[in-house]
Amino acid sequence: MKDFDFDEPVARYHTASLKWERFANRDIIPLWVADMDFRSPPAVIRALGRRVEHGVFGYGAAPKAVTELVCEMLVRRYSWQVEPEHLVWLPGLVCGLNVACRSVGTEHDEVLSLVPIFPPFLTAPRNSGRGLATVPLVIESNRWVIDFDELEKSITPKTRLLLFCNPHNPVGRVYSRQELDKLVSLCGRHDLIICSDEIHCDLILDADKKHIPTATINPDAAARTITLMAPSKTFNIPGLGCSFAVISNRQMRKNFLKAMAGIVPEMNILGFTAAEAAYRDSWDWHAALLEYLRGNSRLVENEIGFMAGLSMHCVEATYLAWIDARRIDKIFPGRFFEAFGVGLSEGCDFGFPGYVRLNFGCSRSLLQQALQRMKRATEEKCNSK
Repeated sequence: MKDFDFDEPVARYHTASLKWERFANRDIIPLWVADMDFRSPPAVIRALGRRVEHGVFGYGAAPKAVTELVCEMLVRRYSWQVEPEHLVWLPGLVCGLNVACRSVGTEHDEVLSLVPIFPPFLTAPRNSGRGLATVPLVIESNRWVIDFDELEKSITPKTRLLLFCNPHNPVGRVYSRQELDKLVSLCGRHDLIICSDEIHCDLILDADKKHIPTATINPDAAARTITLMAPSKTFNIPGLGCSFAVISNRQMRKNFLKAMAGIVPEMNILGFTAAEAAYRDSWDWHAALLEYLRGNSRLVENEIGFMAGLSMHCVEATYLAWIDARRIDKIFPGRFFEAFGVGLSEGCDFGFPGYVRLNFGCSRSLLQQALQRMKRATEEKCNSK
């Protein structure tokens, strides 16, 4: 494995960074939005440099080589045979969630989702004129799981779509084959379409776990699933706007494309360039990244375990820690930590007030500094009682 330096700090202020500019001119370490602070893989940077040197940046069309590369990657990593025509390119996964809601059912139908969940899951149905029902995940055997009884009870005659996230953002679960079997069976009984956000599928931290695409469970799963994927989280290129949907069902794909018409713009040509270099030449960088993230994950879990008023469960995947801070503040604990110089995501945005999400995709020294600030904050809170 090549030596990649993830400890090297990268200055991100004044680079139009959503993550860092949020707290500009304030001494707050940003650990909120799911955007890592690491430089992208060298192969990606080189490829982008060559493309920029060309100097012409016209409208983009998916290169055949990139489409074929994605299909090869899905076979190699997940034993998933996907035809090129099953891919629909998108300028972002959030866009895909919104298109999925528009493409399934009709206005005033209902969408179901599990909370806590990535905030666009909660806004996409309403953006599309759909109702939204949410079912909380529950803790069993020290991990977050689906309450299938409660999920089934929440299905009504108007329910058409399940928005699902695997690996789950923010709780970091990698769902097992048994869980996915049960979920697909439930959706089959009630004739629900599944939109499965699998953007973190290549960021499995638990060596005993393996990502299983929802659509690969059985033929029925393939026929009723819209899978959303991207190289953006895997290779830290979210700003280049390159994602794709895998839809094997022809009518569902037709409906999806119809919902995109006139709304979704052409793909970013630099996104295609980065995706090709990432998927073709950057897996050694990815392997090194996973090892670094595992170290950061262990650090967060160990440190949070010693902080009064905080608790969390093991992160099986992603670079995001979901932390119970209800003993700090039942509604807005993020505001509390922000006052001590750490910017976290508020749980209420994920449908779960009293929690915070911490992004540990950063240099270990910065993470240690942030954890020290959080420890000081919890100590002061504890001493003030």
